[in-house]
Amino acid sequence: MGFLGRLLPKRFRKKGVSIPVVRLHGAIMTGGSQFKPTLSLATAAPMLEKAFSRKEAPVVAISLNSPGGSPVQSRLIFQRIRALAEEKQKKVLIFVEDVAASGGYMIALAGDEIFADPTSIVGSIGVVSGGFGFPEMLKKIGVERRVYTAGENKVILDPFKPEKESDIEYLKTLQIEIHKVFIDMVKMRRGERLADDGEIFSGLFWTGGKGLELGLIDGLGDMREVLKRRFGKDARLELIGSARSLFGRKVPGVTAITPGLGEIAAQAGAGLAAGIEERALWSRYGL
Repeated sequence: MGFLGRLLPKRFRKKGVSIPVVRLHGAIMTGGSQFKPTLSLATAAPMLEKAFSRKEAPVVAISLNSPGGSPVQSRLIFQRIRALAEEKQKKVLIFVEDVAASGGYMIALAGDEIFADPTSIVGSIGVVSGGFGFPEMLKKIGVERRVYTAGENKVILDPFKPEKESDIEYLKTLQIEIHKVFIDMVKMRRGERLADDGEIFSGLFWTGGKGLELGLIDGLGDMREVLKRRFGKDARLELIGSARSLFGRKVPGVTAITPGLGEIAAQAGAGLAAGIEERALWSRYGL
């Protein structure tokens, strides 16, 4: 219901409850651009604040579609949703579209109930790091690598140096720590709903149907179907929008400033790099 609608006496308002809907779609990472927006706390927070401010809404519905990305941003979005839910005393219903995997599933844990399509992808409760190594390439093109540091481990995992076992072991300890935080979050939020299956925390991912068996989600169905069944056929879904940038892109919480040609070129380059990274995340799940 818009601002003017809320000023009307109840007898003149439309029938049925209005349910705010927030779309959290895309790879989770910071540093997006007007050419390639990404999902982060900065982009999600304004929409979440607006949705939870709807006093008459019985719940907040979140449409989620993400292959994951930054564990930090995933956890920050999760925490903001839960903080607002407790502050405003509202239930949160999460509806998975194509995928809620890795960091995407971490965000899904913020829901009091999680729904998905039978063919959605859910899970991937693990941690992954990746990159490329180029030590031989420098030799072939006749380039000498020069790095000066204070601190013997300052160039750990340098892609232009040969890989070292000690570097890999150190990276593994970080991954294990992050994985433990993820596992604890799943156990805290899903509790006894989880099946007794050791594969749940292995990094595997499943369809929505199998995810329901494993206790990763609570039901199958799409947003409109579930909400109208629960709140009546007159229930209305209100998509919470965000401010638009100079180029028409929705950029929540960001004020549009007229860019120069150099900035446009830089943003285009950043968007291309982000696009490649995002495509790699989606491709892990065949999407």
